[in-house]
Amino acid sequence: MSTVKSNTSLARFAQIAVLGEEIFHVDDLANLWGIENANTLHTTLKRYVNRGLLFRVYRGFYAIKPIEKLDPYLLGIKALHNYAYVSTETVLVNAGVMQQALSQITLISSKSMHFSIGNNHYYSRQLTDRYLYQEIGIEQKGKIKIASIERAVADLLYFNPKAYFDAKKLINWSKVKMIQKTIGYSI
Repeated sequence: MSTVKSNTSLARFAQIAVLGEEIFHVDDLANLWGIENANTLHTTLKRYVNRGLLFRVYRGFYAIKPIEKLDPYLLGIKALHNYAYVSTETVLVNAGVMQQALSQITLISSKSMHFSIGNNHYYSRQLTDRYLYQEIGIEQKGKIKIASIERAVADLLYFNPKAYFDAKKLINWSKVKMIQKTIGYSI
């Protein structure tokens, strides 16, 4: 490999390092590296994947680590390529409010879909924009937005008013009602 190509590669990965991101869509990399020609971009990505510098998650979606070393919540949120947060069953099972086996990570976004990446299975529940972007009860944990127990309960009751909770004593019901009222969910 020539020194020019090597320096270009180093500069490109230095740009990724500055961002502090681990997961990218092809358009993100094209913008970051200033590559306008799609063929040049795809050839570059293919070479980086073959050299083990990038890992292909699926077509048009790449990471700087293998899938199994990525945070599964972040991976799901980035795959949606939209505003999303972890909520409902995932939050409630992890908090001990619901006693069921988790077969998938539940996300809230503007898209309704089931998808899998590697060994991770996801279910994105679609929430209308007027509710989705209301941040009450959503906490930023690193690069991931996660609903509090009360927001997760409010979200789940929005989707399923007859939802069952095993450990109701772990829920602050006055906070749930306040969140429902603030967001505009029917109570």
